[in-house]
Amino acid sequence: MLDSPPYFCLGSIVRKLKTAIHPDVRDLSGHCRKRIAARAIVLKGENILLLYTRRYHDYSLPGGGVDPDEEIQAGLIRELQEETGANNIRNISPFGYYEEYRPGYNDAHEFIHMLSYCFICTIDTELGESRLEEYEVKNGMEAKWVNIHEAIAHNKQTIASSPKAGLSVERETYLLELIVSELLAQAA
Repeated sequence: MLDSPPYFCLGSIVRKLKTAIHPDVRDLSGHCRKRIAARAIVLKGENILLLYTRRYHDYSLPGGGVDPDEEIQAGLIRELQEETGANNIRNISPFGYYEEYRPGYNDAHEFIHMLSYCFICTIDTELGESRLEEYEVKNGMEAKWVNIHEAIAHNKQTIASSPKAGLSVERETYLLELIVSELLAQAA
């Protein structure tokens, strides 16, 4: 189970990558709902395993909400398997977390305090069957290996031109750019 706020993962201190505050969130002292997510960074050279969502026309890291009684690493593995069909998930190491304050449109809370913990990991090359939730299927979500530079350019185009761009596309684009500057630069 996770403490609030969880700054330790897998026995090490996890660095904060960025804090983003949505312009509609003006008072951080209000009533909030905390949400913890785990997101996977799976690289093969300059290709990265991402989720393409047709509804929002964007790419995002695979992952999602960690259940309240679930360890964050277990949540990462569960989400990665469900969304992509990944097999033999291993070599998991923390990359950092992205903190955001978002409007609480769907409940009585004034805003959502979301912490997205990102982990680098390795998987088998072949993906198995995904087990997407109904809303993910309706949104046209599918796992794809994509050149990371093309994914960044695509997301930037979506941010610039699409009225359907979701709140998460800016987070995902920031994370993809950070992955390029830190992880791909190290590999070069």
